[in-house]
Amino acid sequence: MSVDVLPNARTVRAVHGRRGAARDPAYQTELAGALRRAYGGAGLLELYGRFAHGDGFMDDLMRKVIWQAMARRCGAGIQVGSGAGFKHPETFEIGSGVFIGAQAYIQGRHDGACRIGDHVWIGPQAYMDARDLVIGDHVGWGPGARILGSTHTGLPADVPIIRTDLKIRPVRVEAWADIGTGATILPGVTVGRGAIVGAGAVVISDVEPFSVVAGVPATFIKWREGRFPGQKDGG
Repeated sequence: MSVDVLPNARTVRAVHGRRGAARDPAYQTELAGALRRAYGGAGLLELYGRFAHGDGFMDDLMRKVIWQAMARRCGAGIQVGSGAGFKHPETFEIGSGVFIGAQAYIQGRHDGACRIGDHVWIGPQAYMDARDLVIGDHVGWGPGARILGSTHTGLPADVPIIRTDLKIRPVRVEAWADIGTGATILPGVTVGRGAIVGAGAVVISDVEPFSVVAGVPATFIKWREGRFPGQKDGG
């Protein structure tokens, strides 16, 4: 049965996904540059702690400005919720119009790379192992959803697993994809363009573009309505 005809269901217009081109006031851009020059990386981290958890205008402004000051590149219109955290933001390249929800955490690595496209929505309490991560434009990332980009090798077997080497594998989430609440994407996975990953799914292998997957482990459910394998945009 279609969700649209369920009793008591209603359809409302999207908010974040329909916003126009992001713009920042000139003073915000100038402040980000001034803080970068005055504080440097370590100083900005300390400064961020003063504003990380507040909900007032100044807290909200300073979170945005400090993310813009610390990232390798950060577009206009970023929104950062209270308690949102990061590690190695100097490796982040963030597009325009990105929303990062409260208590979300993006963990980079000093020699890694994290690229987040334009108009991406990252829900509250999301976790991203961003040591080798690319997220395309207009991706929706559900609250509490997770990316795991690395695992311990477990070798040799005669030492604790947490002492063994880490194997980092790339994770790619292509444009227009939507990741459900509480889903987990495992190392080495590519989620194809326009795909839907169901809530709570554990994705252990690549997801075809415009497909719908769900379950533990995630399996193919169907093609999105009006799409078929190999169809190009507008086709």
